[in-house]
Amino acid sequence: MKFKRATSVSIMICALVLPNAACGAGDREHAATEPLEGRGPITFVTGKDDYGVNPRLVAEWNRTHPREPVRLIELPASGDEQRQQMIQNAQTRSDAFTVLDLDSVWVSEFAANRWITELPEEQFDTSKYLGPPVETALYRGRLFSVPASSDGAMLYYRKDLLDEAGVAPPTTLAELQQACRRVLALPRAAGMSCYTGQFEKYEGLVANFAEVVHGAGGKIVGEDGRPDVNTPQARQALDFLVDGLRSGVIPRQSIAFKEPESRRAFQEGRVVFSRWWPSQWSLLSKTDGSSAVAGKFAVTALPGLTGPGVSSLGGHNVAISSYGRNKATALDFIKFRASEQQQRNYLAQGAMAPTIASLYEDPALRERYPYLPVLKESIAGAEPRPRVVKYGEVTQAIQDEVYDALTGTKTSGQALADLQNRLEGLIKL
Repeated sequence: MKFKRATSVSIMICALVLPNAACGAGDREHAATEPLEGRGPITFVTGKDDYGVNPRLVAEWNRTHPREPVRLIELPASGDEQRQQMIQNAQTRSDAFTVLDLDSVWVSEFAANRWITELPEEQFDTSKYLGPPVETALYRGRLFSVPASSDGAMLYYRKDLLDEAGVAPPTTLAELQQACRRVLALPRAAGMSCYTGQFEKYEGLVANFAEVVHGAGGKIVGEDGRPDVNTPQARQALDFLVDGLRSGVIPRQSIAFKEPESRRAFQEGRVVFSRWWPSQWSLLSKTDGSSAVAGKFAVTALPGLTGPGVSSLGGHNVAISSYGRNKATALDFIKFRASEQQQRNYLAQGAMAPTIASLYEDPALRERYPYLPVLKESIAGAEPRPRVVKYGEVTQAIQDEVYDALTGTKTSGQALADLQNRLEGLIKL
């Protein structure tokens, strides 16, 4: 994907969602790229790392850059808490944070508030990256971050049990339910549940909800930038989740599941199907006794209500805090973190999805990571969560209303009507 094409798409988004802001070349003339100057120590601020990949990255950099050392600052596992701490650092104009490991959907918010610095686009060959991750790196057609890892959700399933039941991997949610009925009738599946995802009231719920809505042909925010969630398609999607919890297709305890809890449910052999990111693969595959499903599972594309599903686009971009020191060092560190070799390392050590397209075609990697073709298609067809400036308030509104429907506090219809009203108040055209 060429940067020129990515720029045109982002200008269109700016015109639709941010009509009061200048877009394109005229805006560039009034906001020249800040010189990235200064060399010396910096910090790299990330979320909790369960794989130990970030310390190895930093150690490798520090061995070859002793005069420009990087100190790793690890924030909590919760994306909501990470975002809040990064915002607090920016609002106090603290230089404690230098390079930020941002959830890709935060880039517009951080750039709009000038919490991150524009990057020199001529120093990055964006054509080598997958298209959707590049889009997340831009704001008003300008480069404010670099996509270091991506994410596309996949459907993990118990291949051994589906094979025993004579069931093919499902392509729709109706087929998933039919498969569960046959699999759960097996003696070996006694006590198991059908399907789980991430349904606690946090950012993961937004991703799960968006996937079911998009897989039903609906939208949260339309192509014109307007909220469009109070629709029959969104109602059908939310009803699937609500009815699944009521009927037991989705185990009731899933209402408290974030990523670790849903992973353990599948890893311990308690569910047949699990919606998860690629990083689960390495933990599920361990043969040290920690996984009850090693060698027994496979992945397929997410199913939709009546056809192929649509993943929420995940991933992390690296950016430079506007208030950090030694920005020249920070720029070099970003290039290092997003390099092909480091993306190979993150794939190998943490099962993190690369953003460089050629890595998905590498025969050796495909042999070692057989899910790569499914993952590439997931990312290529993924839809981002709403890319809006007031993302924190938008995601909170989605979490509140969807969780109220899942817990029975509101009907699906009322929750979607309330969500539409709240989003109309937050997204001004």
